[in-house]
Amino acid sequence: MSYVAVSVFVMAAVTYLIRMLPLTLMRQKINSVFIRSVLAYVPYAVLTAMTLPFILYSTSSMISAAIGLAVAVILALMEQSLITVALGASAAVFIAELFV
Repeated sequence: MSYVAVSVFVMAAVTYLIRMLPLTLMRQKINSVFIRSVLAYVPYAVLTAMTLPFILYSTSSMISAAIGLAVAVILALMEQSLITVALGASAAVFIAELFV
């Protein structure tokens, strides 16, 4: 077998194990309110951890990225639509890049 085929097989096996072990080990419903609430927030925390560094390093200046992030957070807190938040943040970064 080639190196690529072995690598793909090993990655598939590891991915399968990671997804199947919790299903086989945790057969009963989780009754702890604390653990259930922690598990409910895990996807948001992971998404934030993956997205935030990309946001801050995606422009030529971290200042313009921070301005765009701030505008996005403000628009999101004002309960604007996703397209409004994205366009507002993009426009803020574009304007900030002109001055920075």
